[in-house]
Amino acid sequence: MENVKGQKNQKWFYTDIVKDHFFRPRNIFRTKEEIERYKADGTGEVGSPACGDVMRIWIKVDKKNDKIIDCKWQTFGCGSAIASTSILSTMVIGMKIEDALKIKPNDIVKELGGLPARKIHCSVLGDKALREALNDYFRKSGQENRIVAQGAKIIDKMLKITDKDIEEAVLEGAKTFEDVQKKTKIGINDKNCIPQVKELIKFYRKKYFRDEK
Repeated sequence: MENVKGQKNQKWFYTDIVKDHFFRPRNIFRTKEEIERYKADGTGEVGSPACGDVMRIWIKVDKKNDKIIDCKWQTFGCGSAIASTSILSTMVIGMKIEDALKIKPNDIVKELGGLPARKIHCSVLGDKALREALNDYFRKSGQENRIVAQGAKIIDKMLKITDKDIEEAVLEGAKTFEDVQKKTKIGINDKNCIPQVKELIKFYRKKYFRDEK
């Protein structure tokens, strides 16, 4: 439970699942030596220390069955970020790659039993780190044709947030730049992208909701 800065009477309540994965994180790398001994088939990293959250994911793959057989991680960030990455690691172990690629931030939030609105971006980072790790595996194993672009065009160069991510945020109910930023953290560090983000929000609002504003 945390107080929202500037809102004295509002509090965030975390589910027992979130608390469990925060206090007892699964599949986490705790030392540098563990990372050095681990022979990953793919690694992925997203986020920026300047923004507060950095996620790194390492995966091992059963190449014959095209299945993720292990997933390790490190997250530098808040309790929600740690819980999101922890539960994501448990979700993907034993999962076919094609199914792992379909995981969305909402799937992670659902597994956690919910997250405060201001913390949804943590699940977005976990989703992206996993895709980066899988793309790295595809490159290393000569499967470039399977590399999944994180969207048609990267808008926020620091967090690798794309126009597709903005589109999904609008479809989930975001109406303003502030709404999209809460969901994705876009523009926190890469402020040059903000005008383009606002134009894309207008475009998607008009496309899907006939919003002329």
